[in-house]
Amino acid sequence: MPSLKDLRGRIKSVKSTQQITKTMKMVAAAKMRRAEDACQQSRPYAASLGRVLNELAERVPAKGAPLMLRGHDNPQTIRLIMFGSSRGLCGGFNGQISRTAIKAIRQWEKQGKRVEIVTVGTKAYAEMKSHYGSFIVDRNDDTANNPTYEGAHALAEKTTTDFMNGTCHEVHILFNEFINVITQKAQLVQLLPFKAAEVEHTKGAHATTEYEPDEETLLKHLLPLNVATQIFAALLESQASEQGARMSAMDSATRNAGEMIKDLSLTYNRQRQANITREITEIVSGAEAV
Repeated sequence: MPSLKDLRGRIKSVKSTQQITKTMKMVAAAKMRRAEDACQQSRPYAASLGRVLNELAERVPAKGAPLMLRGHDNPQTIRLIMFGSSRGLCGGFNGQISRTAIKAIRQWEKQGKRVEIVTVGTKAYAEMKSHYGSFIVDRNDDTANNPTYEGAHALAEKTTTDFMNGTCHEVHILFNEFINVITQKAQLVQLLPFKAAEVEHTKGAHATTEYEPDEETLLKHLLPLNVATQIFAALLESQASEQGARMSAMDSATRNAGEMIKDLSLTYNRQRQANITREITEIVSGAEAV
């Protein structure tokens, strides 16, 4: 049975931890609001660019299509860019990304593919180092901590160059999509070659867009732009998801600390009452003996 002094010290320690987790929750909430706003602002642009590329891809014949659209023949090397966090204390945020990555890598290996991993964030690197350390070809620790378009563009340029040179034949990105504070969904998206979404064509008249210059020239310009846009969007989604997961984790930790304080206080009061009762009994017994 711990002494009253030990219990007082334990209660004080838990209260101090509770104050820290409460503060971290408030900080994460403020950061999450800013990150969520950035996500909401970037989504329409990324979606519009995707629609334009879809329409252009439908018009270009396979033989005349750029390499970033038609892809390499018999692709063997797949590059996975996975976005994690630069800090911990964010619940299952990084574990969800790691599990999804491992599942995808195992499927690719069954198909006889060679896999390369590029990590964004120190935690993504730490998660994959123990499982597929030899697969990691590059790491970007600062990019996750401070997501900027410049950082996304630099990563996009290197990725595009490696794809065009044949260093890798397919590129996929893996990130947590921000749904709300409680829910973050892991998304595995093919980045290169560009995969046009299947669009259901309805019968009847519909508007036709004429492009100037021609479709092939536009695709050569827009496809690299789409790579940078998608990577930047993934960075923003990951940042908002990380702060949402941290806010939820710190809220849970704060409530758990409150429950611990209640239990420890109850134990402290029982122990104190037992000590007082024992002392009274000893005094009464001593008086009767006299």
